[in-house]
Amino acid sequence: MALALQCMGSIAQVCWNISDEDNGIQLRLDGDGGGAEAQARAVPYSDHIEMSGEQMAVVLRWGVTEEGAFREERSLVFPMLRTVPNNTHASLMHRVGVDVPSLISVNGLSLGGENVLDVRINGLVEVASSFTVGTPNIGTGSRNSAKPAIVICREIAPSVDKPLMVEHYTLTNVSQRQLTVYVPEFTQTFTTLPEKGVEGAYVVESSLTGAGTYIVQPGAVVTFGAVFQARREKDEPIQVDVAAELDARRAFVEEMDGSLVLETPDEVINREFRFAKIRASESIFKTSGGYMHAPGGESYYAAIWANDQAEYVNPFFPFTGYWKGNASALNSYLHFARFMNDAYEPIPSSIIAEGKDIWNGAGDRGDAAMIAHGACRYIMARGDIAEAKQLWPLVKWCLEYCNRHLNAEGVVTSDCDELEGRFPAGDANLCTSTLYYDALRSAAMLARELGEGAAVAKNYSQRADRLADAIENYFGADMKGFHTYRYYDGNEKLRSWICMPLIVGLENRADGTIKALTSPALMTDDGLLTEEGSETFWDRSTLYSLRGIYIAGDTETANSFMHHYSTQRLLGSHVPYPIEAWPEGSQRHLSAESGLYCRAIIEGMFGLRPTGLRSFTLSPRMADGWEHMALRRVKAFGADFDIDVTRKGSSLKVAVTNLRTGKTQTRTMKASSTASLAFKL
Repeated sequence: MALALQCMGSIAQVCWNISDEDNGIQLRLDGDGGGAEAQARAVPYSDHIEMSGEQMAVVLRWGVTEEGAFREERSLVFPMLRTVPNNTHASLMHRVGVDVPSLISVNGLSLGGENVLDVRINGLVEVASSFTVGTPNIGTGSRNSAKPAIVICREIAPSVDKPLMVEHYTLTNVSQRQLTVYVPEFTQTFTTLPEKGVEGAYVVESSLTGAGTYIVQPGAVVTFGAVFQARREKDEPIQVDVAAELDARRAFVEEMDGSLVLETPDEVINREFRFAKIRASESIFKTSGGYMHAPGGESYYAAIWANDQAEYVNPFFPFTGYWKGNASALNSYLHFARFMNDAYEPIPSSIIAEGKDIWNGAGDRGDAAMIAHGACRYIMARGDIAEAKQLWPLVKWCLEYCNRHLNAEGVVTSDCDELEGRFPAGDANLCTSTLYYDALRSAAMLARELGEGAAVAKNYSQRADRLADAIENYFGADMKGFHTYRYYDGNEKLRSWICMPLIVGLENRADGTIKALTSPALMTDDGLLTEEGSETFWDRSTLYSLRGIYIAGDTETANSFMHHYSTQRLLGSHVPYPIEAWPEGSQRHLSAESGLYCRAIIEGMFGLRPTGLRSFTLSPRMADGWEHMALRRVKAFGADFDIDVTRKGSSLKVAVTNLRTGKTQTRTMKASSTASLAFKL
């Protein structure tokens, strides 16, 4: 299969390096003087990154100019300050472009001649710049060569639990003389129109902390901060300790580093997995309707979707043990459960406005199949019997809904799919039926765990068997010379969502499907096109495909694909997270896609499939040339455990160690085998 990936060339521009100092990445500000390993200078550079906390999100649009100056614009989003009309997109949003260093003066002169020295991303954005005094950046076309007088280091992050973001500034005197530094009193406020807010007028405020006049000796430092917050007009502004807010953000990042740690010989994949954990876990908002994970992207907050949350990211959270993640997952399923009904009318696609309203503008997208698939996998990985019993009625309802929407050929009908009509999906699409199939398989396992009786489990298993045959008969097709699937009846172009049978273990057409996915008809340097002949790509189908190719056992193709994709997202021109789509949304860092990246490793590379509240199977796919890979401190199935995969000649030794009991279980399989190894914790 290696030849199929020839269409994936080198990364268009590698702009970042992996940083060993802080487990992050570092912008390439200068070339290295040539040679075989020459690194191109990434400046001028511009990008955007989203970061979130419980009460706000910020999309930081930033760049480094040709002259070496740092530029930033903060797009602030406050999901719990609702605007009118109170719909999906009704979060208070405001962009602030204030240039904080331009407010500072030294010896009565403005700062200028900025040269960015370092830019790092590590859960925060960190920038170090040198400045001259009284020499402004005026577009000379090259970096200023005057001797710098000060260096300013700024650290940028959202608050973990307040409706604000902070920037912490450390100013160091690098000259040989005493300097007088003036940090001004500064407050900038914007008040919105009262009729535009659900709770009247809102105030968006930018301010500096640490104002004063400082005598700074050579080598000494001054610290100050900037705060960007929003509130109801009647409320007082929050008094902020900027350093404490940054400490809390770092503590969150450290918490993410404390579980589900990937170890492979490929540091690019390891690092992107770490970043994806952060992005998937940070976008959880404390709403009046409980904790809600949200996609983000300056559009989707304080709301949940049957695909992004119920299907994509919720099954990921138990593996991290992150309590807010698990709380948001349970809360989302309970919100959907509110809409179960005896008439089996569709569950809404989205529950919006902190749980107070719904969106169902695209009709039935196969939402019941999405919810059933995700809920079953979440329940088993979570390993909590009380939650399992609480969510089991929702699972049964969704399965029955799908059963009632089978057509004469035995596949599930729906109005569209999760792309909501952007591309045709017919009356019955491959995605919905495969999700229903996987949910049936899981439900059969869950029924036994919950004491539902052998007859219930057998019924779900038999339904799954019939559906597998129906999927083959209805969707199986030779498309453009590939023995694969059509996405719907009448489909004549290859679609990236033909990957779906691979992720649920349907192998009849695996080889042809992998060849189709990795052919020039669908594969690009940025991942998979949604449809052959289009220019549109969505990371979600790319990440499902990666998971599916691993599961199908084509390890070398999957690993080559995974390395290329990870390099593009981690070290390319738009970093450091998986994205939603292009050209729609300008490659927003929607959060659930990062969950899908992690699941491509957990369920794909390691082949982990929940089979019960305390049990799972593993089908590890370790690349040629790798001697060892591991997942450390996995928190699922009510346990805390390590998974180690080690090459032993032509075999793989798989060891699962329960870190609470110290007990290790080992299994051995042929390196080329697709067999599953069962473990019970």
